Amino acid sequence: METTAGETWTNPDALRAAWAALRTKGMVRNRDAAQQLGVSEAELIASQCGQGVTRLEGDFRRLLERMHELGPVMALTRNDDVVHEKIGRYENVSADGMIGLALGEDIDLRLFFRHWKLGYAVEEATDHGPRSSLQFYDESGTAVHKVFLRGESHVRACRALVEAFMGQRQTPGERVTPLEPDAADSDDAATDRDGFLSAWSEMKDTHEFFPLLRRFKVSRTQALRLARGRFAEPVSVRSARALLDDVADAQLPIMVFVGNRGCIQIHTGPVANVKPMGPWLNVMDPGFNLHLREDRIAAAWVVRKPTTEGDVTSLELFNAGGETMAMLFGKRKPGIPELPAWRETVARLPASEVAS
Repeated sequence: METTAGETWTNPDALRAAWAALRTKGMVRNRDAAQQLGVSEAELIASQCGQGVTRLEGDFRRLLERMHELGPVMALTRNDDVVHEKIGRYENVSADGMIGLALGEDIDLRLFFRHWKLGYAVEEATDHGPRSSLQFYDESGTAVHKVFLRGESHVRACRALVEAFMGQRQTPGERVTPLEPDAADSDDAATDRDGFLSAWSEMKDTHEFFPLLRRFKVSRTQALRLARGRFAEPVSVRSARALLDDVADAQLPIMVFVGNRGCIQIHTGPVANVKPMGPWLNVMDPGFNLHLREDRIAAAWVVRKPTTEGDVTSLELFNAGGETMAMLFGKRKPGIPELPAWRETVARLPASEVAS
């Protein structure tokens, strides 16, 4: 069946047939298949409802609180440019309103449940055999978080969880709502730069940064431009590779944050196997995999945020649209100053290719 990207699929049977035709040409990841067929990933998955896909409904906060019943799993959070995978157990899951946390030793998440609109239990065939997962999407049909069962996962517990949150409607098809584009940055000259930088200097905790951006109505990249020379400095777009190679050689523990509108996933610990493959910069460690499109890094910044324990330093990566791809910090805990070795590593990053 011939299809073109951008075609509107009002018939889930036709979409399912087009997807099947696409797979005859070789295995293609669901996200990539959706892009080729001009639909969201949730619409693609929902076309299979009743045929290996079960629609989930209810309070997903309560579902996450029961995720520990599955035992060891692989948690996956991604955005357009980076995939973050962690193997472990869901532990200490909590929610305060629509904001949630999972504070396990391995699976460490910040959850924004107002964007968890759609959920599915998925059974699918892969090159490596059958695979079971729970997948969650925002209102636009974009994935916010996925949970994949492993050989040691508790399959019966997963079935019980799916049954508890099974939706009444299991017919194929899904309606999604396109997201409104982000507002353009305000003019830098119209921003109270002195007031903004003064408030930045008075921060006591890194978690105050996002409210600071909202207070002064600036985007993250605009904030870094305004803070250049004081709290932020641009570095080379090759800095991610340089930093990962450096910390792997030194076995210096770090924190890697990757997120989207609905979830931020964090790795804390060392990295060892840094492997570039084509446009992808990868970390391929036993409990942690990172896949980063290095060719899409349009800007990289070293950022310093004051806290009561001293400055906290990060490397922050952005794509051409100004969206955050990933953020890397030195390993630290509240109440403990940043490791000097981390600051020394960041200080060695190559300079920006863009002239000042």
